[in-house]
Amino acid sequence: MTEAERLLWSKIRCRQLKGYQFYRQKIIGNYIVDFYCAKANLVIELDGGQHYDKEVQDKDRKRDKFLESLGLKVLRFSDREVFENIDAVMETIWKSL
Repeated sequence: MTEAERLLWSKIRCRQLKGYQFYRQKIIGNYIVDFYCAKANLVIELDGGQHYDKEVQDKDRKRDKFLESLGLKVLRFSDREVFENIDAVMETIWKSL
């Protein structure tokens, strides 16, 4: 896990948010998502610097479209958001549960 993933995982693991169980590195179709909550149909992806590349962004959009076709909601946060404003990240996740 990246440092940003470790930080977020420390906040969402062990049913800390409304009792919802999150899994990390969950396989869904041909993809491995960073975090997944089955009860909320929620996927959380953390994006490092490589995700600013146009080609990677196109792949991310394709991936999100596939996940959304399964009825999943996808939240994307940059690593920077996690490090600089974890409270806002947590509030967004909280509201999605």
